[in-house]
Amino acid sequence: MLEFITVNPKTTEETVQQLNPSTCCLDTIPSNFFKTVVKSIVTDLCQIINCSFQSGTVPKSLKVAAVKPLLKKTTLDASILAKYRPISNLPFIVKIIEKVVFNQPSQFLTLNKIFDTFQSGFCSHHSTETALFKVINDIRLNTDSGKISVLVLMDRSAAFDTVDHTILLHRLQTWVGLNGKVMQLFKSYLVERSYFVSIGNFESDRLPMSCGVPQGSALGPLLFSLYMLPLGLILQNCKVDYQSYAADRQLYLSLNPDDYGLIEVLCECLEKVNCWMSENFLQLNHD
Repeated sequence: MLEFITVNPKTTEETVQQLNPSTCCLDTIPSNFFKTVVKSIVTDLCQIINCSFQSGTVPKSLKVAAVKPLLKKTTLDASILAKYRPISNLPFIVKIIEKVVFNQPSQFLTLNKIFDTFQSGFCSHHSTETALFKVINDIRLNTDSGKISVLVLMDRSAAFDTVDHTILLHRLQTWVGLNGKVMQLFKSYLVERSYFVSIGNFESDRLPMSCGVPQGSALGPLLFSLYMLPLGLILQNCKVDYQSYAADRQLYLSLNPDDYGLIEVLCECLEKVNCWMSENFLQLNHD
């Protein structure tokens, strides 16, 4: 994929109306009002998007995120900082641009079957239910055939926050096949990003974001799933079944009750996974 297809006002307006209203301290216009008046500004908005496509750049002013800590689950202890995840709150105009950018590479990735076959996160017509259904169905089939199943649940610690930009850009070029203005735009999207923490009325100083992809964005999850592509190949070479949803991954293996040799195969596979993750600046959550 070398270049983006320019968008027209109709497509841009449809994208705006598809987005849910949101509140961000960086917004100069409330998103609800923005959606109401979009017809009068859609031509200018369309021009901004197409200029980004043609130049392969994202304006620096649009690469700032207000990070808000959000409890991973409402039932968790709010006094423990490790129980929070940093959610990037982005200006509404950035969400519009990201959504338009997201749609075109997604079509390219789907048509060329680049997505990990067993990744249910960030994919249309997939969800946590499809991931769970596949794992349960496979285990039940194995049980019906007289085999037992060994299941390993894997979770990554701060997965989005430690993505290495150099590795990611290399992967986008060599594994995915992005080049030209498309590659330039993704590089521009990643460099010179900054963020500040926003809690109530408090805002921290702005800091550079030298690694990671923003949680709470349209492009962050897509880029993370592409960053993880080689891991799927490792698991397939190990002949271990797996299913993924976002940063969570389930590895499982069926074997006869007396076939302990396959347990060693699974252990060797886990060691390869751990090594790959270390090389790619990712860390398993051992909690």
